Amino acid sequence: MKTSSSEYLDAFGVSAEQLQALVGEGLRSGGDWCDLFFEDTSYSELMLRDGEVSAGGSHIDYGCGIRVLCGEKTGYAYAERTDMPSLIAAARSASAISQTGAGGVVARKQLKYNQLPEEPLTPQGQRHFEQNTAVQTVSRHGQLYPQREDWRNSRAAELVPVLRKLESLIRAKDTSVHKVIAMLAWQVSDILMYNSLGETTTDTRPVGSLSVTVIFVRGSQTEMNNASRSFRMGVEMITDSLLEELATQVTAGMDERFDARRPKGGKMPVVMAAGASGILLHEAMGHAFEADFNRKGQSIFADKMGKRVAAKGINILDDATIPFNRGAVRVDDEGVPGQKTYMVEDGILRSYLHDRISAAYYGVAPTGNGRRESFRYNPIPRMRCTYMESGRDGSCQDLIAGVKKGIFVDQFSNGEVKIGEGDFTFYVKSGRLIENGRLTMPVKDINIVGNGPRALADIVGVAGDLKIDDSTWTCGKEQSAFVSCGIPSVLVKELTVGGE
Repeated sequence: MKTSSSEYLDAFGVSAEQLQALVGEGLRSGGDWCDLFFEDTSYSELMLRDGEVSAGGSHIDYGCGIRVLCGEKTGYAYAERTDMPSLIAAARSASAISQTGAGGVVARKQLKYNQLPEEPLTPQGQRHFEQNTAVQTVSRHGQLYPQREDWRNSRAAELVPVLRKLESLIRAKDTSVHKVIAMLAWQVSDILMYNSLGETTTDTRPVGSLSVTVIFVRGSQTEMNNASRSFRMGVEMITDSLLEELATQVTAGMDERFDARRPKGGKMPVVMAAGASGILLHEAMGHAFEADFNRKGQSIFADKMGKRVAAKGINILDDATIPFNRGAVRVDDEGVPGQKTYMVEDGILRSYLHDRISAAYYGVAPTGNGRRESFRYNPIPRMRCTYMESGRDGSCQDLIAGVKKGIFVDQFSNGEVKIGEGDFTFYVKSGRLIENGRLTMPVKDINIVGNGPRALADIVGVAGDLKIDDSTWTCGKEQSAFVSCGIPSVLVKELTVGGE
């Protein structure tokens, strides 16, 4: 693992003087900002299917992206080599693109892209950080994801037994297991960033992911379930306890799944279980808090800054500082320190999620949310780990006990969200009816339909059981990004349940 800036410079074959020269080339025709993003990512995967580990592969992604900002106009180009002729050509292309159509008006807006946070948390966030102990976080200066065993030093043959053992554990737990498909994927990225302020930033980011899909057959019925875990860790993430946890999760509740029925639909209270239900928070609300949607007036929350959007006591944040979390970033892809950002504090909308462009537009410090899929992509505001803090309304069972007729959901699948209107639809993989405060019939094949701002305002109960879900969440917004999510058990006063 690299420990100094000089090691990163050597790895990409560039010098500090050459970085300066490239920025100068990018700004030669005018512009307010230029930054460089060097990346060297090694990626590998293994797949088990039909009892055999018969597929796998590995590749390397290497290159540099160069961005020039002129007012609000962005010029971006990349090179898949890091020799100076290739990099100079990319810098000149980015510069030319940034000037196209600027007409001098946009360029003279003089946005300030260099405003950085003095501390990793806002004053409001610092208070909550001191009070909230449900999630372990570290300061932006700490080590978020050190590798004890670097994935790059491992051989695929050494990891094949992991998938075989996982399959054996799964088959031992349920005789109706028909097929097991398991995948182990890992990558490590060395990142070097430099900008027109002369700031050099480096990072090494590991990610390991283990996922499994199981098909169960009982008589003429077929059901499918899946489970996964992903962490910014090295090979040390693979433990017997992790394999046991995945095998238990993917086989749990299958009796209920086979017995589940489609209930009668309609508008009703919904209790969402802690953990993976956070995907609804991510999709239906988190995206609408990303500053580019708000800057362009496309978000339903564009005119709600400083206004009440939820009940008192509700705090929603996006956090880059959870150790080993899939969404953690020590620094974002613009060189801004990762931090813990409170979007909603005590029910009031306090902050959007900013990259440098949106922060400059609003005249605030960036929140460390400028992220990109790779050096081939321009950074844009993206989430990291989005969750709601624990509340004070007891347990999940306490929330259920207060519902006369409704539905409890614990697993969501794919969904659809309209950012502008805030409307969403999510498919429910598993849940139960709530009748007179008790869980009764297991349900399946239903959709939950609602509106993000309305659902947020209609949260009337928040339990004290926050859980961060460590599954293989990947967010797609023009480009892919590793994320995670979480939520305590919550009671929404009314959502539309699509059933019979």
